[in-house]
Amino acid sequence: MRRQPLAFFAMAVLFCFICGAIFAPHVTPYDPAAINLNGRLAPPQASHWFGTDELGRDILSRVIFGARISLLVAVSVVGCSLSLGLIFGGLAGFYGGILDTVLNVFVMNAFLALPGILLAIAFVAFLGPGMRNLVLALSIGGWVGYARLVRAQVLAVKEREFVEAARALGASDLRIFTRHILPNILQPLIVQSAIGMAGAVLAEATLSFLGLGVPPPAASWGNMLNDARSHLFDSPHMVIFPALAIMLCVLSFNFLGDALRDYLDPRTRLSIGL
Repeated sequence: MRRQPLAFFAMAVLFCFICGAIFAPHVTPYDPAAINLNGRLAPPQASHWFGTDELGRDILSRVIFGARISLLVAVSVVGCSLSLGLIFGGLAGFYGGILDTVLNVFVMNAFLALPGILLAIAFVAFLGPGMRNLVLALSIGGWVGYARLVRAQVLAVKEREFVEAARALGASDLRIFTRHILPNILQPLIVQSAIGMAGAVLAEATLSFLGLGVPPPAASWGNMLNDARSHLFDSPHMVIFPALAIMLCVLSFNFLGDALRDYLDPRTRLSIGL
Protein backbone atom coordinates (compact mmCIF):
# COMPACT_ATOMS: atom_id res chain seq x y z
CA MET A 1 0.00 0.00 0.00
CA ARG A 2 2.86 2.41 0.76
CA ARG A 3 4.92 1.66 -2.32
CA GLN A 4 2.14 1.32 -4.88
CA PRO A 5 -1.04 3.01 -3.62
CA LEU A 6 -2.50 3.20 -7.14
CA ALA A 7 -2.28 -0.58 -7.44
CA PHE A 8 -4.10 -1.00 -4.13
CA PHE A 9 -6.76 1.46 -5.28
CA ALA A 10 -7.14 -0.41 -8.57
CA MET A 11 -7.52 -3.77 -6.86
CA ALA A 12 -10.08 -2.36 -4.42
CA VAL A 13 -12.16 -0.84 -7.23
CA LEU A 14 -11.97 -3.97 -9.38
CA PHE A 15 -12.90 -6.10 -6.37
CA CYS A 16 -16.03 -3.98 -5.90
CA PHE A 17 -16.92 -4.28 -9.59
CA ILE A 18 -16.34 -8.04 -9.60
CA CYS A 19 -18.40 -8.58 -6.44
CA GLY A 20 -21.16 -6.39 -7.85
CA ALA A 21 -21.12 -8.31 -11.13
CA ILE A 22 -21.24 -11.72 -9.42
CA PHE A 23 -23.87 -10.86 -6.81
CA ALA A 24 -25.79 -8.32 -8.88
CA PRO A 25 -29.24 -9.91 -8.34
CA HIS A 26 -28.69 -9.85 -4.57
CA VAL A 27 -27.17 -6.39 -4.06
CA THR A 28 -29.21 -4.25 -6.45
CA PRO A 29 -32.11 -2.43 -4.77
CA TYR A 30 -34.40 -2.70 -7.82
CA ASP A 31 -34.92 -4.74 -10.95
CA PRO A 32 -32.76 -3.00 -13.59
CA ALA A 33 -35.50 -3.47 -16.20
CA ALA A 34 -38.45 -2.41 -14.00
CA ILE A 35 -40.24 0.58 -15.55
CA ASN A 36 -41.84 3.28 -13.38
CA LEU A 37 -43.06 6.15 -15.54
CA ASN A 38 -44.29 8.06 -12.49
CA GLY A 39 -40.70 8.33 -11.22
CA ARG A 40 -38.91 9.01 -14.49
CA LEU A 41 -35.87 11.34 -14.59
CA ALA A 42 -35.76 11.56 -10.78
CA PRO A 43 -32.51 13.08 -9.45
CA PRO A 44 -30.34 11.23 -6.92
CA GLN A 45 -32.25 10.79 -3.67
CA ALA A 46 -32.61 8.44 -0.72
CA SER A 47 -34.80 5.95 -2.59
CA HIS A 48 -32.68 6.07 -5.78
CA TRP A 49 -29.07 6.89 -4.97
CA PHE A 50 -28.11 7.45 -8.62
CA GLY A 51 -31.54 8.69 -9.73
CA THR A 52 -33.71 7.19 -12.47
CA ASP A 53 -33.66 7.28 -16.26
CA GLU A 54 -36.30 8.30 -18.79
CA LEU A 55 -38.31 5.13 -18.12
CA GLY A 56 -38.06 5.34 -14.35
CA ARG A 57 -35.48 2.55 -14.09
CA ASP A 58 -33.03 2.71 -11.18
CA ILE A 59 -29.62 3.82 -12.48
CA LEU A 60 -27.67 2.27 -9.59
CA SER A 61 -29.12 -1.15 -10.36
CA ARG A 62 -28.37 -0.75 -14.05
CA VAL A 63 -24.78 0.35 -13.36
CA ILE A 64 -24.20 -2.74 -11.20
CA PHE A 65 -25.68 -5.05 -13.83
CA GLY A 66 -23.68 -3.21 -16.49
CA ALA A 67 -20.49 -4.23 -14.69
CA ARG A 68 -21.45 -7.85 -15.30
CA ILE A 69 -21.66 -7.34 -19.07
CA SER A 70 -18.52 -5.20 -19.32
CA LEU A 71 -16.33 -7.54 -17.26
CA LEU A 72 -17.68 -10.64 -19.01
CA VAL A 73 -16.94 -9.12 -22.41
CA ALA A 74 -13.48 -7.96 -21.28
CA VAL A 75 -12.47 -11.38 -19.93
CA SER A 76 -13.86 -13.19 -22.98
CA VAL A 77 -12.21 -10.84 -25.49
CA VAL A 78 -8.82 -10.94 -23.79
CA GLY A 79 -9.03 -14.73 -23.43
CA CYS A 80 -9.89 -15.26 -27.10
CA SER A 81 -7.36 -12.69 -28.35
CA LEU A 82 -4.60 -14.11 -26.16
CA SER A 83 -5.35 -17.66 -27.30
CA LEU A 84 -5.19 -16.66 -30.98
CA GLY A 85 -2.07 -14.62 -30.33
CA LEU A 86 -0.35 -17.55 -28.62
CA ILE A 87 -1.16 -19.87 -31.53
CA PHE A 88 -0.21 -17.64 -34.45
CA GLY A 89 2.56 -15.71 -32.72
CA GLY A 90 4.03 -18.89 -31.28
CA LEU A 91 4.04 -20.61 -34.67
CA ALA A 92 5.61 -17.62 -36.39
CA GLY A 93 8.32 -17.13 -33.78
CA PHE A 94 9.11 -20.79 -33.11
CA TYR A 95 9.39 -22.08 -36.67
CA GLY A 96 10.33 -18.90 -38.54
CA GLY A 97 11.06 -19.12 -42.24
CA ILE A 98 8.24 -18.99 -44.74
CA LEU A 99 5.64 -19.54 -42.02
CA ASP A 100 6.88 -16.47 -40.16
CA THR A 101 6.82 -14.45 -43.37
CA VAL A 102 3.26 -15.45 -44.20
CA LEU A 103 1.87 -14.93 -40.69
CA ASN A 104 3.85 -11.83 -39.73
CA VAL A 105 4.20 -9.92 -42.98
CA PHE A 106 0.95 -10.75 -44.72
CA VAL A 107 -1.68 -11.88 -42.20
CA MET A 108 -0.80 -9.66 -39.22
CA ASN A 109 -0.06 -6.60 -41.34
CA ALA A 110 -3.36 -7.08 -43.16
CA PHE A 111 -5.23 -6.95 -39.86
CA LEU A 112 -3.16 -4.02 -38.61
CA ALA A 113 -4.01 -2.09 -41.77
CA LEU A 114 -7.66 -2.05 -40.69
CA PRO A 115 -8.65 -0.07 -37.57
CA GLY A 116 -9.79 -2.55 -34.94
CA ILE A 117 -12.91 -0.68 -33.91
CA LEU A 118 -14.05 -0.25 -37.54
CA LEU A 119 -13.48 -3.94 -38.17
CA ALA A 120 -15.55 -4.76 -35.08
CA ILE A 121 -18.33 -2.40 -36.17
CA ALA A 122 -18.45 -3.99 -39.62
CA PHE A 123 -18.46 -7.50 -38.16
CA VAL A 124 -21.26 -6.79 -35.68
CA ALA A 125 -23.28 -4.86 -38.26
CA PHE A 126 -23.08 -7.85 -40.60
CA LEU A 127 -23.93 -10.56 -38.04
CA GLY A 128 -26.19 -8.49 -35.77
CA PRO A 129 -25.78 -7.30 -32.17
CA GLY A 130 -25.38 -9.76 -29.33
CA MET A 131 -22.89 -10.89 -26.72
CA ARG A 132 -21.33 -13.66 -28.82
CA ASN A 133 -20.94 -11.53 -31.94
CA LEU A 134 -19.55 -8.68 -29.86
CA VAL A 135 -16.85 -10.90 -28.33
CA LEU A 136 -15.94 -12.38 -31.72
CA ALA A 137 -15.75 -8.96 -33.34
CA LEU A 138 -13.46 -7.51 -30.68
CA SER A 139 -11.30 -10.66 -30.63
CA ILE A 140 -10.79 -10.57 -34.39
CA GLY A 141 -9.52 -7.03 -34.17
CA GLY A 142 -7.43 -7.52 -31.02
CA TRP A 143 -5.46 -10.73 -31.46
CA VAL A 144 -2.74 -9.20 -33.64
CA GLY A 145 -1.17 -7.20 -30.79
CA TYR A 146 -0.84 -10.34 -28.68
CA ALA A 147 0.53 -12.31 -31.64
CA ARG A 148 3.23 -9.71 -32.30
CA LEU A 149 4.20 -9.71 -28.62
CA VAL A 150 4.31 -13.52 -28.45
CA ARG A 151 6.37 -13.73 -31.64
CA ALA A 152 8.94 -11.25 -30.32
CA GLN A 153 9.22 -13.02 -26.98
CA VAL A 154 9.52 -16.46 -28.57
CA LEU A 155 12.26 -15.24 -30.90
CA ALA A 156 14.19 -13.97 -27.88
CA VAL A 157 13.77 -17.13 -25.79
CA LYS A 158 14.02 -19.98 -28.29
CA GLU A 159 17.79 -19.54 -28.70
CA ARG A 160 18.51 -19.69 -24.98
CA GLU A 161 20.68 -22.46 -23.54
CA PHE A 162 17.91 -24.30 -21.68
CA VAL A 163 15.85 -24.53 -24.88
CA GLU A 164 18.82 -25.88 -26.80
CA ALA A 165 19.44 -28.39 -24.01
CA ALA A 166 15.83 -29.60 -24.13
CA ARG A 167 16.03 -29.93 -27.91
CA ALA A 168 19.29 -31.88 -27.63
CA LEU A 169 17.63 -34.28 -25.18
CA GLY A 170 14.99 -35.08 -27.80
CA ALA A 171 12.05 -33.07 -26.44
CA SER A 172 9.23 -32.50 -28.91
CA ASP A 173 8.40 -29.06 -30.24
CA LEU A 174 5.16 -28.98 -28.24
CA ARG A 175 6.95 -29.85 -25.02
CA ILE A 176 9.67 -27.29 -25.65
CA PHE A 177 7.11 -24.56 -26.25
CA THR A 178 4.74 -25.40 -23.38
CA ARG A 179 7.32 -26.39 -20.74
CA HIS A 180 10.31 -24.18 -21.51
CA ILE A 181 9.30 -21.21 -23.68
CA LEU A 182 5.79 -20.36 -22.53
CA PRO A 183 6.61 -20.01 -18.78
CA ASN A 184 9.39 -17.57 -19.67
CA ILE A 185 7.19 -15.26 -21.78
CA LEU A 186 4.22 -15.03 -19.41
CA GLN A 187 5.36 -11.81 -17.73
CA PRO A 188 4.70 -9.40 -20.65
CA LEU A 189 1.57 -11.36 -21.61
CA ILE A 190 0.06 -10.87 -18.14
CA VAL A 191 0.78 -7.14 -18.26
CA GLN A 192 -0.61 -6.83 -21.78
CA SER A 193 -3.73 -8.76 -20.79
CA ALA A 194 -4.43 -6.45 -17.85
CA ILE A 195 -4.11 -3.39 -20.09
CA GLY A 196 -6.14 -5.15 -22.78
CA MET A 197 -9.02 -5.48 -20.32
CA ALA A 198 -9.26 -1.70 -20.23
CA GLY A 199 -9.38 -1.49 -24.01
CA ALA A 200 -12.04 -4.19 -24.16
CA VAL A 201 -14.25 -2.33 -21.67
CA LEU A 202 -13.94 0.85 -23.72
CA ALA A 203 -14.62 -0.99 -26.98
CA GLU A 204 -17.71 -2.69 -25.54
CA ALA A 205 -19.03 0.65 -24.28
CA THR A 206 -18.36 2.22 -27.69
CA LEU A 207 -20.21 -0.47 -29.63
CA SER A 208 -23.09 -0.47 -27.15
CA PHE A 209 -23.29 3.32 -27.44
CA LEU A 210 -23.61 2.90 -31.20
CA GLY A 211 -26.35 0.29 -30.76
CA LEU A 212 -24.12 -2.61 -31.85
CA GLY A 213 -23.50 -4.17 -28.46
CA VAL A 214 -25.79 -6.12 -26.16
CA PRO A 215 -29.33 -5.18 -27.20
CA PRO A 216 -31.82 -3.60 -24.77
CA PRO A 217 -33.30 -4.08 -22.25
CA ALA A 218 -30.02 -5.55 -20.97
CA ALA A 219 -28.20 -3.01 -18.81
CA SER A 220 -24.92 -1.92 -20.38
CA TRP A 221 -22.86 1.16 -19.65
CA GLY A 222 -22.74 2.05 -23.34
CA ASN A 223 -26.49 1.61 -23.72
CA MET A 224 -27.04 3.84 -20.69
CA LEU A 225 -24.91 6.59 -22.22
CA ASN A 226 -26.80 6.26 -25.47
CA ASP A 227 -30.12 6.62 -23.66
CA ALA A 228 -28.83 9.67 -21.79
CA ARG A 229 -27.84 11.70 -24.86
CA SER A 230 -31.18 13.46 -25.13
CA HIS A 231 -31.18 14.30 -21.40
CA LEU A 232 -27.63 15.56 -21.08
CA PHE A 233 -28.63 18.99 -19.72
CA ASP A 234 -31.93 18.39 -17.95
CA SER A 235 -30.84 15.10 -16.24
CA PRO A 236 -27.02 15.00 -16.20
CA HIS A 237 -27.01 12.21 -13.61
CA MET A 238 -27.96 9.79 -16.39
CA VAL A 239 -24.57 10.48 -18.00
CA ILE A 240 -22.40 11.02 -14.93
CA PHE A 241 -22.77 7.67 -13.18
CA PRO A 242 -22.28 5.25 -16.11
CA ALA A 243 -19.42 7.45 -17.37
CA LEU A 244 -17.81 7.31 -13.91
CA ALA A 245 -18.18 3.54 -13.88
CA ILE A 246 -16.41 3.24 -17.24
CA MET A 247 -13.68 5.66 -16.17
CA LEU A 248 -13.00 3.88 -12.86
CA CYS A 249 -12.97 0.45 -14.49
CA VAL A 250 -10.58 1.50 -17.28
CA LEU A 251 -8.29 3.40 -14.91
CA SER A 252 -8.16 0.45 -12.52
CA PHE A 253 -7.12 -1.98 -15.23
CA ASN A 254 -4.44 0.44 -16.45
CA PHE A 255 -3.12 1.01 -12.92
CA LEU A 256 -3.10 -2.74 -12.33
CA GLY A 257 -1.21 -3.33 -15.57
CA ASP A 258 1.44 -0.78 -14.60
CA ALA A 259 1.75 -2.33 -11.14
CA LEU A 260 2.11 -5.83 -12.59
CA ARG A 261 4.79 -4.60 -14.96
CA ASP A 262 6.76 -3.14 -12.05
CA TYR A 263 6.23 -6.16 -9.84
CA LEU A 264 7.09 -8.82 -12.44
CA ASP A 265 10.20 -7.04 -13.74
CA PRO A 266 13.13 -7.87 -11.41
CA ARG A 267 15.07 -4.73 -12.38
CA THR A 268 12.12 -2.46 -11.64
CA ARG A 269 11.44 -4.26 -8.37
CA LEU A 270 15.00 -3.56 -7.21
CA SER A 271 14.80 0.10 -8.22
CA ILE A 272 11.57 0.73 -6.26
CA GLY A 273 12.53 -1.40 -3.28
CA LEU A 274 10.27 -4.41 -3.80
